[in-house]
Amino acid sequence: MIKLLSVAIVAGLFFESNQQLVSGSNSVEPADEKRGRFSYPFLPIKPGWPCYYPTHIQCWTDWFDRDDPSGTGDWETLYNLRKENPGKICPKPVDIEAQTLSGLSVAAAGEVIYKSDTTVGFACRIMDQPDKKCEDYRVRFSCHPPFCGGGVCWTKWYDRDDPSGTGDWEVLSNLRSENPGEICDHPLYIEAVTTDTLTPAISTGEIFSVYNPTEGFVCRKKDQKDGKCRDYKVRFGCPCK
Repeated sequence: MIKLLSVAIVAGLFFESNQQLVSGSNSVEPADEKRGRFSYPFLPIKPGWPCYYPTHIQCWTDWFDRDDPSGTGDWETLYNLRKENPGKICPKPVDIEAQTLSGLSVAAAGEVIYKSDTTVGFACRIMDQPDKKCEDYRVRFSCHPPFCGGGVCWTKWYDRDDPSGTGDWEVLSNLRSENPGEICDHPLYIEAVTTDTLTPAISTGEIFSVYNPTEGFVCRKKDQKDGKCRDYKVRFGCPCK
């Protein structure tokens, strides 16, 4: 059984258009930088945003550098980054990475870091440093598609097969042959859902012999306990042109 390493489970099934870029944003309350206190209750999240749903895909956003260490320090806070870069950071990042503009990691830079997390963001305070200086940092966040750096555009949905024979075979090579020029040469992600209830494939309890963006999707009847496969449709996440 092929391990499902590159499966985008984006349960907000919201746009059916070809090569459509999806984006969303969220914001938090401002940071009180002078006192070093942060408050961050989340505002409501719009239904259908892909980061609001479970997924096996993680990717890094673009790098952000909103502040210079000329005042009290370098403040790359999520609130301000979201405000200045709407739709580019998911509502709930799972990781953060910071480095100096010259490419040094935080550890290599050797400075005392006040904050570095996925709730507040990143902050280096001059007052915490022995030499009273902070390097200039940039940050990025680990999110789900479509918040990957460079953007992810989804194809339309494809349903080339019905599970009337040996199963449901939504194979990429066949989809390309039947839909010339519609699917990029190197898809990054794949999503599969049932055609009737739009249930994500991974939530159906069925076993898949193929489910990856380089080969496509296959549900074989012989692999199922009841000898049946549901009818699925698929789409692919491609780099945005």
